[in-house]
Amino acid sequence: MSVLSTLRELVEIRSESGKEDRIIEYIVERLKDFDPLLFEKNNVKNVLINHDADLWIVTHIDTVPIKRKFEFDGVYAYGTGCCDAKASITAIILALEEIEDLKFGVALLSDEEEGGMGSKVIAEEFKSKRAIVMEPTELKIANRHYGSLEIDVEVFGESAHGAFRGVNAIEKAIDLISSFRGYDVLIQRIEGGSFDYVVPDRCFVRLDFLIPPEIDLDEFKSEIINKLKGTKYSIVESSKGFLSGEICRILEKAIERAGLNVEYTEMRSWTDAVNLKEQGWDVVVFGPGELHLCHTERERIRLDDVLKAKDVLIALNDVL
Repeated sequence: MSVLSTLRELVEIRSESGKEDRIIEYIVERLKDFDPLLFEKNNVKNVLINHDADLWIVTHIDTVPIKRKFEFDGVYAYGTGCCDAKASITAIILALEEIEDLKFGVALLSDEEEGGMGSKVIAEEFKSKRAIVMEPTELKIANRHYGSLEIDVEVFGESAHGAFRGVNAIEKAIDLISSFRGYDVLIQRIEGGSFDYVVPDRCFVRLDFLIPPEIDLDEFKSEIINKLKGTKYSIVESSKGFLSGEICRILEKAIERAGLNVEYTEMRSWTDAVNLKEQGWDVVVFGPGELHLCHTERERIRLDDVLKAKDVLIALNDVL
């Protein structure tokens, strides 16, 4: 099958987190010649191929909720999941269909967009391996992976009739957010107040801090928590950043062998690589597509980049 038809079929199979069964069935049938293993643990299903290999290609099969259906304009394909990460799945499928003697393993994981349980169970079950985690990096080697600190904060005020001042919790939340000026932080959500003409006494904020790999997570966490005095907060998620190891050299050779330029970048988003790294894997992130458009209605992938990613995987097999 062509790159376009494969990508179209994958995107048109809805696979939001927790609803991956249909796409798993498609992948298992499409790759049945490779004896795929359906690895299930803690109610999470992953598809593994050649899992005894030392080096794995890893990506995820779930998506965020659908924001756009599949479209193709002759150059770019559009649609939720087309880039994140069904372009990578397409490249993997097409590469496997051309490779005669497979040297690397493949792990296609569930639940990346939610709790990351797919990679968590894999990382714990199969230790001390090497992995190239395929996510959108514009075919650059993302050897610097950021950590993150996601916090829910509830700010309190004092309610009063809207004609009086009271203590406005939304204003206090704005002041709190302003205190983080200079940090690499996303205000994911803010909500509070009503239309009852009353001073709001509560305001909820979700903050997501990006942490460069050189920054100590525990010290950073203490610094942020110190600024949250007088609020009620809970840490939703935290992870350390890291630098990739020797796996980069292998990927460099494959990229060069495929006739592409070797370029480096950084991964600013949480990926399955975090869970693998925490269990001692040597991991790097690489794949087709533009991360900044993912999760939006503008998500897209250039078909030519999917083919380039396929060529890199075939070259990687030759290198190994």
